[in-house]
Amino acid sequence: MEQKTVKATLKYYRMSPRRVREVADIIRGKRAEEAQNILDFTNRRAAGTLKKLLNSAIANAENNFSMDPDKLFVTEIAVDEGPMWKRFITKSHGRASRIVKRTSHVTIVLGEKIVKEA
Repeated sequence: MEQKTVKATLKYYRMSPRRVREVADIIRGKRAEEAQNILDFTNRRAAGTLKKLLNSAIANAENNFSMDPDKLFVTEIAVDEGPMWKRFITKSHGRASRIVKRTSHVTIVLGEKIVKEA
């Protein structure tokens, strides 16, 4: 059995990777259509962005590789840490504290199983 894959990437998403992973873990291994439905009803800010990325991966599969969207499933979803924006906030007595604004890189890989004829 051979498997064709297609991927879509989102870089520099302005949200902590930990928060994005919470949503990504829910759709890992699911069928593409089922993952879309799950993301529709997930009450997290990252869900909307992940749904756009999933739709982009489905469109890539359909238009660029002529894959059947009904046979697609999420084979891999990775949320990696992007660069951090470092900022400072003033505190009392002339001190300053660091604020770290985190970013994420998200990659979705969709697969379609193909059965070879003997």
